Amino acid sequence: MPSQRKTTTARNRPVRPATHRKATKRRRRAGRRRLSTRLLLILIGIIGILYIAFLYKALVSPYSFRWKALYGEVTYPPGEVRGIDISHYQQKIDWNVLRNASIQGSPLRFVFIKATEGTDRFDPNFNSNFHAARRNGIVRGAYHFFSLGSSASKQAEFFCRMVQLEEGDLPPVLDVETEIEHIAGYDVNKLRSEVLTWLRIVERHYGVKPILYTGYKFRMRYLSDAAFDDYPFWIAHYYVDKLAYKGPWAFWQHTDAGRIDGIKGDVDINLFNGSLEDFNRLLITPEVADSIFQ
Repeated sequence: MPSQRKTTTARNRPVRPATHRKATKRRRRAGRRRLSTRLLLILIGIIGILYIAFLYKALVSPYSFRWKALYGEVTYPPGEVRGIDISHYQQKIDWNVLRNASIQGSPLRFVFIKATEGTDRFDPNFNSNFHAARRNGIVRGAYHFFSLGSSASKQAEFFCRMVQLEEGDLPPVLDVETEIEHIAGYDVNKLRSEVLTWLRIVERHYGVKPILYTGYKFRMRYLSDAAFDDYPFWIAHYYVDKLAYKGPWAFWQHTDAGRIDGIKGDVDINLFNGSLEDFNRLLITPEVADSIFQ
């Protein structure tokens, strides 16, 4: 017997209302929009990550050492003989504490102390700091801050008059770091001549070659003349894994944000390039000390 089931055809299929078709289209369009929005957000996120990575590489990474230092995470280069340099900016120092202080597990071996600047500026704390260092068994040195505004010979004479070095002290130091382009009309050749004048006068007076302190870039830009190669260099170059300067150097000032027991606030930390025996050979000998007093 023939089946009574009706066959559904396109002609007799139920017709959906127009409102249902519109709603379906709206849902499809909304879905496509949500997908596009997600893809756009993902793309923006990727661009943002790449941009942040670029900023970190260009702006943050080169100064990470400085930020670590400021937040108490100073990184010290390897070395055996460590020391500091000070002036009246460190104010009152507790030498009883400082003499037993250590830097990265190494005892404090030396301290450079500011003595003079220009032809008439004497650091008010020099005498007390200089005598306290000797009294507490810390090797001491004295430095002069070079001024472009006065005669090098008069500056040298002022330093020699104010600083009496003795046996076991470090050689005298000339600190040269003033950017000469800030002084209109100042000639680089004049700078070199004046620096050499100071070094030679002081060398004759103390009988030992002075140490020349300057920044890494300053050394390369202004003091690269071969005439300076005979002097021990103390190079300032902060917040780097290793000293970029390729020439011979005696000391490296690797941070100006160090901390040490006995001094409140930041202090410059320095590393000697060599062993303790090498360091001791740099100090003023009895023969040189005797010649100073003659």
